[in-house]
Order: sequence, then C-alpha cells, then structure tokens
Amino acid sequence: MSHVYEERATMIAAGELQSFVPFGREHCKNHPNAVNLQLRQLQPASELWSSDGAAGLVGSLQEVTLQEREKERWQLRKGTAPDEVEYEEELYVAGNMVIWSRGSKNQASYVYKAFTVDSPVQQALWCNFTVPQSKKDVKDVVEQTVCIVQSTCVNVHSMSGKDFMSPLPFQVSALWSTKFGLLLERKNIIVDGHMSPIREPLPTLFSMLHPLDEIAPVVCKSTGLFESRLQYVSDSALRVVFTCHEPSIIMTYDTQQCTHTVWTLRKVTPEEQTTVLKCPDQAGPVHTPNAAPSLLSTHLRNVTRLDSPASPLHCHVLHNQSRIPASPGLHSRAHSPSISNMAALSRAHSPGIAAPSFSGAQRFNMSCHTPSPRGHSILASPNSTLNDTALLQEMEPILPDLCIEQLWTETSAISREKGCQASKVFITSDLCENKYLCFLVESHQQLRCVKFLESNETSQLIFASVTVITAKDAAPLEDIHTMLVLEASGSLVLYTGVTRVSKVFIPGLLPPTFSVQNHQPQLSTPLENISTPARATVQHMSRLEEVGMPSPVLEVRSSTQHHESSWLEDTPFQQAAPHIHTFRDPVSNRVTLELSSGSMLRITIPEVATSELVKRCLQAIRFILPKDTAMKVLVKWYNSYNAPGGPSMHLEWNLFVTCLMTMMGYNTERLTWTRNLHFEVPLSPVIAPKKARPADTGSDEDWGYLRCSDYHWQVSMQPALAVQGLEPVWPPGGVDNHQSALGLESSAMLFPHIPVLFYVLHLLYEDLKLDELQRSGARALVGLLQQLAKDLQLEDFIDLYWRDYPSFIKTFKEACVIDQAQMELMTWPVFLDGEAPCVFSWLSRSLRGQDVTPFPCLPGICERTKLLVLSYALYVVGDEDAISTNMLKYLSRLSAGQKKNMSDPFLRRQSSMKPAPSSGCLAEKLVVWLTSAGFTLKDLESVPFGVALPIRDAIYQCREHPCSDWSEEVCALIGRQDLTKQAHKVTLANRKSTVGLNVMLEPPVTSEADEEEDGMTDLHPEVTGLIWSQDLRVQEVRRLLQSSRPIRVNVPHLPEVSDHEYIEEKENKLLQLCQRTMALPVGRGLFTLFSYHPVPTEPLPVPKLNLTGRAPPRNTMVDLNSGNIDVPPNMTCWPSFHNGVAAGLKIAPASQVESAWIAYNKPKSADLANEYAGFLMALGLNGHLTKLATLNIHDYLTKVSYSLSWAETCTSHKSSCKRHELDVPHSVQVAAVVGIGLIYQGTGHRHNAEVLLAEIGRPPGPEMEYCTDRESYSLAAGLALGMVCLGHGSNLIGMTDLNVPEQLYQYMVGGHRRMHAGINREKHKSPSYQIKEGDTINVDVTCPGATLALAMIYLKTNNRSVADWLKAPDTMFLLDFIKPEFLLLRTLARCLIMWDEIFPNADWVTSNVPQIIQENIGNQDQTSISEDLNMETLVQAHDYIIAGGCLAVGFRFAGSANSDAFDCLTGQYNLQTCLSMVLLAVSMVMAGSGNLKVLQLCRFFHKRTFGEMNYGFHMAHHMALGLLFLGGGRYTLSTSNSAIAALLCALYPHFPAHSTDNRYHLQALRHLAVLAAEPRLLVPVDVDSLKPCYALLDVTYRETQWYEETTVELMAPTMLPELHLLKRIKVKGPRYWELNIDISKGTQHLQSILSKDGVLYVKLRAGQLPYKDDPQGWKSLLAPNLNSRSAEVHTFKPEAVSTFTSDAALVSFAEYFCRASESMKHKQETVALLSAILYECVTQEYPEMLPTHISIDQAVRTLERGDLCETFSLWQMKLVLELCESRGRGLLLSSEFLPVMKSSADRALDHWLCDNSHVLQAYLRRQSMNNDTDISMLACFLVYHSIPSLKNMVASDLEGCSCFPELLLKSSQLGVPVRALLRLSPLLLQKHDSGV
Repeated sequence: MSHVYEERATMIAAGELQSFVPFGREHCKNHPNAVNLQLRQLQPASELWSSDGAAGLVGSLQEVTLQEREKERWQLRKGTAPDEVEYEEELYVAGNMVIWSRGSKNQASYVYKAFTVDSPVQQALWCNFTVPQSKKDVKDVVEQTVCIVQSTCVNVHSMSGKDFMSPLPFQVSALWSTKFGLLLERKNIIVDGHMSPIREPLPTLFSMLHPLDEIAPVVCKSTGLFESRLQYVSDSALRVVFTCHEPSIIMTYDTQQCTHTVWTLRKVTPEEQTTVLKCPDQAGPVHTPNAAPSLLSTHLRNVTRLDSPASPLHCHVLHNQSRIPASPGLHSRAHSPSISNMAALSRAHSPGIAAPSFSGAQRFNMSCHTPSPRGHSILASPNSTLNDTALLQEMEPILPDLCIEQLWTETSAISREKGCQASKVFITSDLCENKYLCFLVESHQQLRCVKFLESNETSQLIFASVTVITAKDAAPLEDIHTMLVLEASGSLVLYTGVTRVSKVFIPGLLPPTFSVQNHQPQLSTPLENISTPARATVQHMSRLEEVGMPSPVLEVRSSTQHHESSWLEDTPFQQAAPHIHTFRDPVSNRVTLELSSGSMLRITIPEVATSELVKRCLQAIRFILPKDTAMKVLVKWYNSYNAPGGPSMHLEWNLFVTCLMTMMGYNTERLTWTRNLHFEVPLSPVIAPKKARPADTGSDEDWGYLRCSDYHWQVSMQPALAVQGLEPVWPPGGVDNHQSALGLESSAMLFPHIPVLFYVLHLLYEDLKLDELQRSGARALVGLLQQLAKDLQLEDFIDLYWRDYPSFIKTFKEACVIDQAQMELMTWPVFLDGEAPCVFSWLSRSLRGQDVTPFPCLPGICERTKLLVLSYALYVVGDEDAISTNMLKYLSRLSAGQKKNMSDPFLRRQSSMKPAPSSGCLAEKLVVWLTSAGFTLKDLESVPFGVALPIRDAIYQCREHPCSDWSEEVCALIGRQDLTKQAHKVTLANRKSTVGLNVMLEPPVTSEADEEEDGMTDLHPEVTGLIWSQDLRVQEVRRLLQSSRPIRVNVPHLPEVSDHEYIEEKENKLLQLCQRTMALPVGRGLFTLFSYHPVPTEPLPVPKLNLTGRAPPRNTMVDLNSGNIDVPPNMTCWPSFHNGVAAGLKIAPASQVESAWIAYNKPKSADLANEYAGFLMALGLNGHLTKLATLNIHDYLTKVSYSLSWAETCTSHKSSCKRHELDVPHSVQVAAVVGIGLIYQGTGHRHNAEVLLAEIGRPPGPEMEYCTDRESYSLAAGLALGMVCLGHGSNLIGMTDLNVPEQLYQYMVGGHRRMHAGINREKHKSPSYQIKEGDTINVDVTCPGATLALAMIYLKTNNRSVADWLKAPDTMFLLDFIKPEFLLLRTLARCLIMWDEIFPNADWVTSNVPQIIQENIGNQDQTSISEDLNMETLVQAHDYIIAGGCLAVGFRFAGSANSDAFDCLTGQYNLQTCLSMVLLAVSMVMAGSGNLKVLQLCRFFHKRTFGEMNYGFHMAHHMALGLLFLGGGRYTLSTSNSAIAALLCALYPHFPAHSTDNRYHLQALRHLAVLAAEPRLLVPVDVDSLKPCYALLDVTYRETQWYEETTVELMAPTMLPELHLLKRIKVKGPRYWELNIDISKGTQHLQSILSKDGVLYVKLRAGQLPYKDDPQGWKSLLAPNLNSRSAEVHTFKPEAVSTFTSDAALVSFAEYFCRASESMKHKQETVALLSAILYECVTQEYPEMLPTHISIDQAVRTLERGDLCETFSLWQMKLVLELCESRGRGLLLSSEFLPVMKSSADRALDHWLCDNSHVLQAYLRRQSMNNDTDISMLACFLVYHSIPSLKNMVASDLEGCSCFPELLLKSSQLGVPVRALLRLSPLLLQKHDSGV
C-alpha cells in the first residue's frame, strides 16, 4: 500500500493541455502584404480581378507565407491590466510585420497593435524607457514601448502613442532590453584580406537610454589581479547572452575563453566618465606583450601625419592588445576579458544626418588611421586617411551612460571547449526564495545553476555555488517558483531551484520510460546526494530514465548535430509517437512544448496550493523551519497534492493536515479524527492509476491495488458515512482501548520541530480570528492545534481553544503519548514558556487600561495582527510613537533559525517611515497610518465588529473634521467622497458641462448661427446662474459687448432732408456708432477670459467685427464703404487686432495647445493678419506661446505684438535688449521695450535699467528717427524701467551710480539735459533737424514715463521723501506749468508709493487736493476771486487730482469688492472728463463681482454715442464692463506688485482719440490687464450630482493693522478675498459635511483648487436638501418631530429612508426588515428594533454601524437561548462594552441601545450561574465535566467576565483567600474586573466559610 503511494507521489500531472499556434501567424495571413500591394500597384483594377490576375496574386501570397514561415519568431510575456487581471502578451515577427496581441484564460486573443515597416524586421522586443522628470519629488515616468529593429534604424512605439525612429550608426547584431533602456551589440565586421595595420579596437556595446538620446558606448569596470580597470567595452569576442531588469545584470560569453561572465549594469558615476575620457595611461597601467614595441612603432608611424597638438589621437596608445596573431598566448585573459580603452571616440551633433564632420555611421566605424571598414562611408574615398586636422577639431567625446561591473566568471575548470555558449539563460527561485541564475549549455546537455543572493546593501550581488543538472532543455515557471527540465531520456522533471520535485505526467503524451528497456549504469550527477521523500522509487525510475545519456566529458561532437541522434537510434518505439523536442515561452506557470513532429502543446503546471489557508500555513512553516527542512516539506506536500488525479479544492485542507501530521510522526490512520478526514472519498481510485500504461488492458495487480486503497477501507468500515466536514463519526466503543498505544514516530522529519510549528500555526490562528472571512479557516486549524497542544501537554493553549470553541473541542478525546525521552528530542523554543497569546484578550486588556506585554507576530505573515495591535496601541493606549519608534513595546517579532536578520530590516524600514505630524490628534494619526499601510474600507469590513469599533470611531472623528490636504486614499478611508474627488483633481471643463441646470436662465435663442458667433457662448451657465440667480445680467453684458451683428442706425427722416443727405446722415451716425463697436473687443476679451477649451482639430472660432448697420423701419443695410463719406484709412486695423486678442484670451491656461494648432489657425487671407497677430499676443498672455516651435518663431517675429507676446511667457533672457535696433515698425519697438520689462520683471537687472533709463529721455535723431509717437515710446521705457526695478525702492543693488530716482525726477519736472555717460554717448551726438528741443528735457514727452517709473520702483514702500516729490504744487504759478493730466499721474503715483495710507473714504480722496484749490473751488460764489487765479486751471487741476485719488483707491482695493471703497467711488463724482477714470476705478474694486449699480453705469455710457464720446472713451467704459464681469465672474484682480504693474500699463489714463491713435500709449498694452487677473471664485459642487450648488462658508481674515481677526459668513459660489489676507475657510454645516481649509499652513492647496475652475466638492448630509430646493431649511426630514423621541421611532416610515441615503443596501434593508408585513406579525418587536437601529444609523450618518448593531443584538439573543457553540461574537460584544466604558461615551452606538444589550447579557449569564454554580466550581477545581450546554455556557461566562486561565489562577492562589479584600488585591494583579470578582467571590470564599 505505502509503496504504491510513494511511487505515485513522485509523478504529478500537468493540466490544461491545448495545442498552441502563435496568434500572429493567423493574423498575418489576412494582412495586406508588401508583395500583395506591389501587385495591386502594377495592375489596373480591371485586370486585378481577372482570373489569372487573382491566381497570380494567390500564388505570390503563398510564396510569401512559405518564405516567411521560416523566418517567423515570437515571444510571450506576462502582462497585468490595471484591474489585476493577468493575460499573456505575444509579440510575433514575420517579414516586415510585427503583431502584438493579448489574450487570457477567459478571453480570446486579440490584436493590440500591428506594425508594418519598410524593410525586413531583424528583431522586435519590448523595452521600458524612463523619462526623467525635472522636479525632484516627481517620480520618473516609465514609457512602455515596443522596439522594432531594421537594418538601418530602430522604430520605437510607445503605449501612450508616441513614435520615435532612431537611426543606427552601425550594423547591429542584437538589441537587449534592460532596466535603463536598450543595449546595442555591434556587429563585428572582419575586413577581408590581410590585416590592416593594427588598430585600437572600437567599442562593441552601446546603450540608448531613450529613443531621443544619443547612442553611447558602455564602459566596463573589470577587476584584474592587481587593480580594477575602467575602459570601453571593445572586445569583439564578448557576446551578450542575457539581460535582466531586476536585478539589473547582464551575462556575456567570451568566444575565445569559452567562459560566461555575469556583470552588474548600472549608471556611470561622474568620476568614471571623467576617468574614461582622459588618456588611457591614467586609466591603469598598460600591459603590453613582448611583441608590442615593434608594432607600437608602426602604429605611431601611421599616426604621424595627424600629429598636430590638437589631435585627440595623441592619447591612442596600444592598449592591452593581446589579440595579435603573433602572440596569442603571451597574455592570459583568464581574469578579465580585455575591454579596450577608447578615449577618442568622438561625438557629432546629429547621428542621423550625413555631415562632413565625423557624424552618422562614420564616427562609430572609423578607426583613426585605417581605411574605413565600410565601403559606403560618408567620406569621399574609402582609402582616405584623415589627414585634415580641421575635422578633428570638432570632435567631442561621447559620454558613456552605463557601466558594467564584473560580478562572477565561470571557472575555466568547468569547460574549455569551443561552442559551449549558453543557448538559454533565465533566473529562477526555489520555494524557499533562494535565487539561481541558470544557463543551458546545449552542446553538453548541461543546465548550470549559479546560486546568488543580495547582500545587505542591496546593490551588491554575491554569487555562490554552481550546480550542474543534466538536461536537454529547461524553462522557468515563475509563479510557482519551479523550473521544468527536459532530461536526456525525454522525460519531464520538475525542479525547485536545484531540488528535484517530481516527474511531470502529460496525459496523451507518453514518456519514453515505458518503451525503452535497456538499463545502463546510472551516471553520477550532483543530484545524487539530495534526499527526496521517496528515495527507493526514484532510484528505480531514474534508472529507466537515464537511457543513453553520453557523458559530458566524452562529448566532442560539434554542437551543430542534433543531440537527439544519440538515443534516437536505440529506441524503435519513439518513431511512432512524437516526443518533446524543446520548451519555449514560459509565462507564469505555463509553458509550450515543441514536439518532434513540429506541433506545439501548451501545458500548465499546477500550483503549490490553491486554498488560502494552506498557502498561509505553508508560508508560516517555511518561515520558521531551517531552509533544507522547509524545502523537503514543500516538495513532499507538492507531490502528494498534485499526484495525478489528486484532491479537489475543498479537500485540500484535509490532505494537508494528513500530510503534515504524517511528517510529524503521527499515524493518521490510528487517530480517529484524522482517519475520518475525507480527502479521497469523492475520487474513484481508478482515476489515479499506479502508472500511466501504454496498454489499456487491466491486470491482477489492479484488483489488489483497489483492495488496499483508502477508498475501500472507508466504504467498507463506515457504510453510513453521513457526516461531512470535520465533525468526526466515532466508531462504536473501542476508543479508549487503543489510546494507550498511540504514539509518535520520533524519526519523522518534522518531529523535532513540532513545538515550533505548533507555535507559528497558533499565531496564524490568532491572525485568522481577526478576519471575518477566514473564520472557517480558524475553525479548521483549531482541530490540528488542539491535538498538538494535548500531545505537548500545553494546558494553557488547550484552555484557550476550549474557550473559543467549547462544543467543538469537546469532541476530541484522543491524545498521543510522547514519553520523556522523545520530548527531549524536540527543540523547545523560548517563546513557548509564556502565556498562550490570545489577540482578543490582548486588545481587551489594552481597552481596560492594563499593562500589555508585546504580542508575538510573524513578519509578513500575520500582517493583520500587526496592524490592529499597533492601531490599538496608538489609539486606545494613546502612544503616539507606537507606529514608529515604540513598535517593540507592543509587538515581538519571531525570527526563525535561518532568518535571524528578518527583524532588523523590518524595524529599520518602519522607523524610516515619516511619522505623521504630531499636531494632529490620535484619530488623524491612526487614519493616516492605516492608509499608508494599505488598509482600506474593504479591509475594515472584514475586521470583527468589536475589534473594528475604535477604528470606526477614529474614522468618524476624522470624517467630522478632516484636513484639506489629506491624500485621496485617506479621504476614501474616512468616507468623504467630496474630499476624495477633490484630491483626485477633476476640473469642471473636463467633463461635459451639464447646461440643463438653468435652462430658464438662457436667453430666448433666435437661431443657432446667431448664438455661435458673438464669441461669448462658453461661459459656464450653471455657475453664472448660481452667482446671479435673480436676473439676466450676464445676458445683458453679452448684449452690450457683442460686435458681430449689424448695429441699429435710427435716424429720423426729416422732410427737409434730401435722400442723398439722409444717406450721408445715416452713414455719419453709423461711423459714430462704429467708434463704439470697434472698442468692444477689449472689454469682451476680459469678459470671456479663460472660458474655452479648444478642440485641437478645429480652428478657434473668432467672432466677426461687424461694422455695418441696419436702418429701421425697412431694415435696409447701411455700409461705410459706399464712398459717400470719408472714412479714416486703416480704421479697422487695431480693432481687428483687439478682436483677435479677445478670441485668443478665451483659451484657458489648462488647455492642450500644440504648436501645430497655433500654425493651423493662421488665416489664409491677408486682411485677417491683424486678427492673427492679436491671437498670438493672447496666446502669449495666457502662457501657450511657449509651445510654439522655434522654427515658427522666426516667421512671426515681425508681427506687431509678437515680441510683446513672446515676452509674456518667457521668464529670462530670451529677448535681446537691442531688439529695437532692428529696422522694425515703431509700435513693435514700443512693444519690445515693454517686453523687456516683463521679462526682467523685479530682477533689478542693471544693464537693462541703464538702457531703459536713457531711452525715456531719448532725443529725436537726425534722420527723423524717434520723431513720431515719441510719447508712447518714452512711456513704454518708463513702464519697463519700473517693471525691471519693481518694488525695489532704495535697495537697488549696484545702481547707486545711475542715480535712478534723481534722473527720473528730472525727467518729470524738466531742466537741463545731462550728458549721457558710457554706452549711450554715441547715439545722441547729432541732434534732430526737424525738432528743436535745445538742451532742456521735453517734459511733455518724458514726464508720464518717469512718473510711473518712480511709482513702480517705490511701489508700496511708503517712502515719504520720494512721495513728496510727487505732491501737487500749491501755488498758482507752479500749477500753470503742469498739464492737468500729469497731476492725475502724480497723484496716482504718490498714492501707490504711500500704499498703506490709502483709505476708502471721500475725505481721503479730497485730502490729495492742495489747499489753494480746495479754498477757491468751494467758495467760488461768495468771495471775489483774486485776479491772478485762473479759475479754469484750478477746476481742471481739481478734477484730475480727484480722478488720480479715485484711481489710487481702485488700485488699492482692486478685486476686493470693498463696500467702503465702492460707496466712496460711486458717491459724488460726475465730471465728464474724469468720469471714465472713476468708472474704471469702481470696476477695478468690484472686478468679477458683476455689481448691478456699476453695470447700470456702464450701460448708461454704452448708450451715449454722441458728443465727445470718442473711441477711447468707449474703450474705457467697455474695459470697465469687462473687468466687472472678468472671466464670466470667475476671475478678479490681484494687488500683487506684478499685477499693479500690469494694470498701470493697461489702464494708463490717456485713452486713444481714434482707432489708429498710438501716440501717447500703445493700444496693445490695454490687454495686459489679463496678467493681473487671478481665479478666486470658489464653486461648491455636489459630489453626488456633480452639479454646482450653494454652500455656506465661514471665511476667517488674518489680523492686520486695520482690523482684528474676523470671520464673515458667505454663501458660495463666491469670490474669495486675496489669499494672503485669509487665515482659513470652512464649509459650514448643517447641510453639508464640514470641511476646513487652513491657509495659515500655506496657500498651495487652495490655489490649486481655484486654478482648476475653483471646484470645491461638498457632500450633503443625510436627510438634508440643497439650499436651492429648500432655502429656509423647513423641508428637511429632521425638522419636523424632534420633540418626542419615542414617537419618532414609530413614525419613521421605511419609505423615508430613501430621502436620507441613496445607498441601495440601506433602502432594501428598510424594505425587507423594517416593514411589518403579514408574516412578521409575531415579530412586531424585532421590526421596531430594526427600524430604530436603521433610523439611528441613517440620521447620525454612520450607516456602516448597522451591521454592528445587528450583530450585537444577535449575540445577545443566542446567549439568552444558551446555544452559543463558539464564543466569538461574545468576545466582540465584550470589546464593544469595554471601549464604551473606557471612553465614557458610547460613540457610534446609540445611548439607549448598549445598556439594554449589556443588561440582557448580564442577566442571561447570572441566571445560568445561579443554577449551575457547581459547573464553575468543578472547572476551578479541575474536575471533569460532562453536560454539553453547561460547558458552552461556562466558556461564555469565562470569556465575558475576563476570567484568566486556570494556570494563572492557581499560581496566584485565589482559592486560598480568606476575605474579599484579600481576594480583590490578588485578583487585581491578574486583571480580573471587579464585576467578575463579585460573581466569583461566593464560590472562592465559600470553601473558607465552610471550613471555619
């Protein structure tokens, strides 16, 4: 019987047999082939389908497939999808095609990508390239690609859709994929004929780290006898045979030495780069053989012509040239393969383009003084020897990227014959995680396995022993840590590492063993000494296997012959049946067998275990046992589990127990419970034949086999085997008879390790108890554990198991006797002496606040124990460092004999984990830590409810008050989807905007066409509809700003006016109206700012600028081009420019804009060029112009605003200061000057400042230069100077000699012109011939620029002395000298400098007016006016100064919507000239707010088109309107320094008089206002409906010098104040979950929210309605009956639950359990209870507590009934009660529910104790007990009351106490709670009383 079992065990069956055909082959047949396509091109279509044409086509196709069949190749690999589904990927190559397909077990293969290239594919491979990121903390992006190698180039196609083509500068023999990129092996081309002069060998190995990088040679670091050397890999005998990603190693084979070498592949260090580039002399001493001197001299003679000092060839010295035929043996190369130095390898800039320098192929192939080895070289003649040193000047050396460092070389003793190159190399690991590098030397039929391990510094690999296995072929099976070996006899054998596991039996494929009968003497192999469980049979079978295996020593045949021939002749039987020829494509545990018949089979090798429980037990066993023992156990188990026809899944555990106990020395046949483990009953033994026979006829042996089988025994002995599972059926009587005889076999393999194994399995059992889903596993394990505990006589453990499963454990009666001598044979670990570890009692003790001992834990196996124990230590014990430094206080790590160092790295790794910031409370720490450990809500659901409660409590606390900056995973764990979504960063624009929200707000749509073209359709109506919900102001703004429809020209036709005059009148009126239309785009650009995400395939829609009109009543067309009136030339030039800017500014900065798209928008017609120029400027302003390719930049340089636009986006010296020296239009020069200011903004760049300072006062030149529009140029220079020195004040470093402020003051007030020093002297030598300015400064030109420059340099510095320069003069005489306009600028400049003194009230504004004006303006009427006062001057000065003050208020409070500033500005000013300025100031303050009063003002001015209202006024008013609704209400203005500088440029208070006027200020600069815009609109979005909604915010301001810290309540969507003024923002309850954004820590989080459309996700609380549906909060379900709680429970209708929660589970729970139906009549009480629980959970928002409530209720009910057969739920109940006692408040559990449940449980146990106190007494006195229910209830009592184990109670002698106080004292040391003691004391003291 046993013999048969053993023999069967050494063979396992392979599964899932199917024939294999590469998927690509089928696909190729249908592929339109190259030949096929040629035919089509040659023949006309009609002929193609004629009969012979088609036949020819088919014929050619057949030829192609035949040819290609020979050349087809494919490779397979494992791929994993994001959802963890495994599949296989196939890369198939045939001809010019590469087909990449995927398929898995449950899905058919499909083509993922197919490629066709121009020339035959030499190789195709997968490769991952890393794209390094510029930022430090960002992880590098890994680009997964497929590389297709052709003869001249490599095509790289990435999975993200990028395609690269890298030209190859030399012929490549093979490419290899590595961790860093591609390795290229250069083909070694031998020059025909005689040896040309000996030359430096060129590198043979190159690397390419990315398809865009250059190909660089690889350097090698080899260790010689005396020193290590560094040089290029240039040994032509070195062949790469294998590369590996992890660990990063490569293996090479030396064709001369015939040895294999392993190298580690890594990046080069900078030192190595420099070493290798220096002369070779420094790289290491030169070893030259004796023959070298003469050769050396010839070598040098050849070089003399090149011998110029500059020549890099100086460093060429013959270096270690041992390959010279004359002296082959002079220099032995055993220690380091020579890799020669090549310092002069040069680099050209473009490897792919033929250039006269050493570029392209040439520089890789040229040796420096010999003819080029390739005929078709780039140089003129193949024989030219490069004597032109000019060429050599350009050479720069190529820096190497990668380095290989020698790790291990084969010893030459193994083999020195030729041709033993490895044909297959792979890395495999065995079941105990040892790693082997295996390489198959086919010619010797050897598989050589080198064991290697990673040293403690993981960078280093250490190679150990080599084992040789005889094999024809081998393949690794990664997933199951084994490899399949094809032995010479043709049989398949499974190995794990170098341990033989078993033979593999393939149904339907006969192993050759059964036919070959010639027994040869067995060859000795290293396998001989490896013990396998079935020694004898292996001997017997292997004699059959090793048929005609030639000894490796005798083999001298050339490797080209077929190896099979040696034994094919002996085996006549083999000709009939196909045999296995080779393996290919191993993926996870599948492999393809190639048969001799040419067909292929794919087989699956079964896994080590399928059941989770068995896997974890094996893990624990492997962890604790010595490696060799563990290996034997695993091999034994693998064989018995996978025997042909082995057990099915649910019987796996039974088989495992039997197998394990047998190995421990038990006789499982004699133990009743193991004898009844059915692992063979369902299987008819016929399925598992003793041998797979060739013949089907039976024999007599079969009958005997059947009679001996377990099956026969079970059927005959137990005919009524009804009970399945683990409940054993006792054979009648006779149990005790043979009990005495039961013993253990002490010679068994695992016998000495029983105590250790018992302990680790016990810890695994404790871990399983913490997982609801593994409870059945714990119960299965407890049977095995209790048996071991009994036999090892460990009382503590037996007691523990009995308390866990009282009724189950009672059924086990038998124990095996282990005598003393045997006990001593066992190794008893230290940890078995202590108390039996019980995880529930540990948690319970920590809840009760008692001291806890460290809980033992198996690292890597009992992860859940570790997590929960540390969570309790952190949250319940309150030790903040439990998860970092104090871990050892709570956990003790077991380490096995061979795993001594396991504990150290674990602790090291943990302590290096950054501890969470300690400011947060424990709950926050716990949640963040659990997330970092990978704990999710799903895991929490499987934690038992009592254990999970503290974690749920922590989660609930965090849910109420979360941090805004937690990661997505933490937010998911605490159940805040709003925060999870926020962390996930989704923008409003990316999803399809749902317009349906506010259909009623849409204007009546006339037609689709009209709708499209006004360019304002892209605002988010859902958001604007919430901000301005009461009226249609957005529609009104659209109406005011649209410029694409004809204007209504309403002129009354008076009778005396002739028709011709009437037409002229209409056209004049239209011209007047057009002034307004042309000014609209500037405002529209601001209104639609950043509201559109362009589609890359469509051009940007630009609305037309419509300058026609319609005259009522007939709606006749009025046109300006009729010629009746004079229209200014170029009138529309600038307006169309502005129109282009407005369109371009719609593009949001987050959009995807490519260079091609920008060029694609270029208009065909020339008349749209201005518009396109504007579009480019807009792109510059919103940051997209940087994406423009450099090539296009050149074309655009002449566009008007180009230089400006470019400047916006560059941040450094892209623009040359001298750009305005070019012959470019004046406007471009102005723009360029401002561009310089923007580029160097705030840098204080000295040279630029000096140039700009001079440019302000630049006099007109002799040739009419700088004569027109000088004012705007000077202003631009002033603005630019201000920007360069922005806010620097008096701290201008290194500019004191320039006297900037004084010079500016002079420009401002006038005076004598100074001589220019330094650089600008030459320019101004001769004066202008037209303009006579003399030596004085022309203040009219220079004053504005200088004034604003001063304002910007001293911005916000509160420098009083400079500010006083700018005061308005207070005498009439001086006032007469100054233009009133300049007074405005001075006032503004002065206020900007004295920033902190600006106050938003009328008094402050008037305080800027000098005394003289105030006195005389106010009392004009009363007093007689002095003669020398010019009243008009005074009034003008007053108006302009007031306007300057108003503008200053506008700047100071820009974007703040400050109500004081608003009232102050809209107060009393109604002066025509300055009204525009005041209006701009108001709209700056109210920017983005859409204030109605300001809108009415703007509309009033919009209607005024007569009188003085010219183009400039309209521009000002519509800019004000645009600012008021900036970005559709999503943007507002900032008051940062750069923003104020931009606003000064944009709102310069001199507006153009007509549309072509650029005299005082360049119109293009008006758009710079965009640079001051910043998104500050916060839009709450409901996370469930994804629609914007209202939410209450508390916004807290920081304390400043003007006000205390204050909190205001805002209803969002709202515009936030500037972020630096804020302290925090909070979403307020009660409708939404609270959310805090703390800005004091930093504004990045809030800024990122605002920049992504300001979307702040919020989540409605249960039962609440959004403000839109329920403004007052009266409809809420929680509002009505809060008066009486009792009534509330009964009035709660199950239908109502759906309004609280959308959770389907809760709704259906209400439906089925909370509705009193007919069948539930008698359960009215239950229904009421469940309804109450549901109501509680839903309204308090912890629906996840519903199962906990119900479980507690169930536990108490079963306890009352007295039928608890396991105490698990009671443990949980106890933990819940203890938590609530320790916390003082029943968090998460309603106040009434718990006490009721507690009293019910107490009552039930007290009742039992009253009636059964004798049972408890018997237990305490260790007497035997019989009654079943009592025992279960006793266990419940002991658990519930935390009564310690008997051992402890006896030890502390509780029974010896005489009085209660003494008892109390002793028991408190044991940790017995007082309530338990009160119940025990009568029993314990009773003895004493009776004795007295």
